[in-house]
Amino acid sequence: MHAQTDQADTPQVAASSTLALVHYLDTLGLLNRPRIETLTGLSLEALEDPDLRIPASTHYQLWDLAEQLTGDPGVGLHAGQVVDPERMGLVGHVFFNCDTLGEAVVQYVRLHRLINESVTLSFEQTPDQAILTWQPDHPDHYCRQDMDRTLAAALCRTRHFIHRGIEADWLEVAHPEPGYASEYRKLFGGPVIFGTGITRMAFSSQHLGHPIPHRNPYVYSAVLKQVNAVLARLQTRKSFSRKVRRLISRQMATDRIDADTLARQCHMSRQTLYRKLKKEGLSFHDLVEQVRQDKALRYVADDQYALGEIAFLLGFSELSAFSRAFKRWTGVAPAQFRASHQEGKR
Repeated sequence: MHAQTDQADTPQVAASSTLALVHYLDTLGLLNRPRIETLTGLSLEALEDPDLRIPASTHYQLWDLAEQLTGDPGVGLHAGQVVDPERMGLVGHVFFNCDTLGEAVVQYVRLHRLINESVTLSFEQTPDQAILTWQPDHPDHYCRQDMDRTLAAALCRTRHFIHRGIEADWLEVAHPEPGYASEYRKLFGGPVIFGTGITRMAFSSQHLGHPIPHRNPYVYSAVLKQVNAVLARLQTRKSFSRKVRRLISRQMATDRIDADTLARQCHMSRQTLYRKLKKEGLSFHDLVEQVRQDKALRYVADDQYALGEIAFLLGFSELSAFSRAFKRWTGVAPAQFRASHQEGKR
């Protein structure tokens, strides 16, 4: 059963997500059992195990297969709109048994690693908006179909269980604009910008106070206890690169980033630091570049800092160096990127 790997650094997803995709294919009459079982290394019956986790890379390959079987590039967006309470994972049951949407969002972010370890979910709240951000830990961990499904499921389930009138104020999608782009605006309600390198969804912060109508305190308590136990086990196998990424992010605006300093903070030699990152398919330089790029995209799109301030916060010696790097990452100058994002949100 090769789907459950012993490599602690291999990011995994809950098999309930994979099972939901299998069920979606089955309802369309397109389930190809031999190909799915060969790809996952598991029988379809084994996927029913609520504690099962499979490598994220395997889950993403299954999405590619689903697009082949359906001939539908928007298969993720369409699968995410199917709401089936009987097939929700444990985190879903925690989410929809909270007191309010605000509490549910906090739990969703806290427990997201149980759903997908390869993507970091964060939440920020302004006076007017609540913003969810999904960011893969590595470019290879980005899957267009799975991100489509994640976004659609988050909104459609919230509408189904909490409040039918919820719409996105705006949506930024990391991948390039697909042929089915018009469907996003129709589904989410607000303006949509593609090719942003980071995925964010904003909605009115007023929605956070919505009570959850049919919550069951007993179910909430029982399921939360179970997921907390699973989360505690997963904490022991967090990837080393995530720890280094956080250190780089904190240090970036105050000191020059160098491997020796980071290695000392991790209580190891530079050679050990390099070796542990290499086990995850990363180099120290690549990780610094990823953190810098992620922050650059967010800072420029947010319009909270002047471009010169952003260059300083990201450790660039001058604005021109930052502008060259930003154009290398995105293909456009920072000012042009900012202008297009602000225009899309109006």
